Amino acid sequence: MADPPLRQGVPVPEALVAVCEKAKALVAGGSVSADQARGFFERNFSFWRIRPADAETGFMTGYFEPEFEGSLTRSEAFPTPLYDRPKDLVTRFPEDDWPGLDKTLSAARRTAKGLEPFPDRAAIEDGALDGQGLEILWLRDPVDRFVLQVQGSGRVRLPDGSVTRLVYSGRNGLPYTSLGRVLSQRENIPPAQMTMDRLIARLKADPVFARDLIRLNRSFVFFTRRDDLPAEAGPIGGAGLPLTPLRSIAVDRHVWPYGLPVWADATIPDGAGGDARLARLTVAQDTGSAILGPARMDLFVGSGSVAGHRAGLIRHPVSFTVLWPR
Repeated sequence: MADPPLRQGVPVPEALVAVCEKAKALVAGGSVSADQARGFFERNFSFWRIRPADAETGFMTGYFEPEFEGSLTRSEAFPTPLYDRPKDLVTRFPEDDWPGLDKTLSAARRTAKGLEPFPDRAAIEDGALDGQGLEILWLRDPVDRFVLQVQGSGRVRLPDGSVTRLVYSGRNGLPYTSLGRVLSQRENIPPAQMTMDRLIARLKADPVFARDLIRLNRSFVFFTRRDDLPAEAGPIGGAGLPLTPLRSIAVDRHVWPYGLPVWADATIPDGAGGDARLARLTVAQDTGSAILGPARMDLFVGSGSVAGHRAGLIRHPVSFTVLWPR
């Protein structure tokens, strides 16, 4: 990856690093009781309830690590490529000033004439990256690729039964468009009923419709293969660490640093037709182009189809309390 993920967004405060060192020393001394843990957080953090200007609570969605069938070689069964990060892709950081370029661009292409906007999804699908040798594997269809790009990581099961892992390595920098929101508006579907499962079913049912709708999302994500990651480990988040189900969250990196503890309190679907209370400490370890605002979080639910079903149901208010190091 050309741009280390830890450089992106708000830097990790030195005070937070110091608290983490204290925590490591505490754990190294043996088992820690609940009272010791509570006392540690009370001594070392102040607690701040974060609310957006126009609402009483924050907002939570869910995401997961999908698994699809794929191949390391192109074939009639697997014609849809996934791409490695292009060498000329430059990620924009908060301190970067790019005169002449749209301020909404989060990345650009380095050329002999300077920085230019990177090709959008339609241009890439039409061959803008052909001949560069960036293809890392092939999937069955563009819908599978779309889901992987939305989630930012995934597992791909190869024809021989082995599994390769994919981790996020950048995107073309163009704004993200929610296809669920577009479809909801076009077909008069109540937003509460527009789940990821329903969106995928609609796309799978009509390839031509799927192609045209997916192209409305001009954002395009690139991946790196990580065959060294254990199959049982969680995916690698933007902070460069494995994600933990129902503990790791994605946040807006223009607002919060990686490693920040956040107490989340919400009632969310349990994935089996009921609701479950989620009241626990989470840690900011990831980010996403659709996660914008100070009280916005995306909860990592887990890996596989069951986690994917539950993640797609989560669009709920959340009490968002930041633990800021004293």
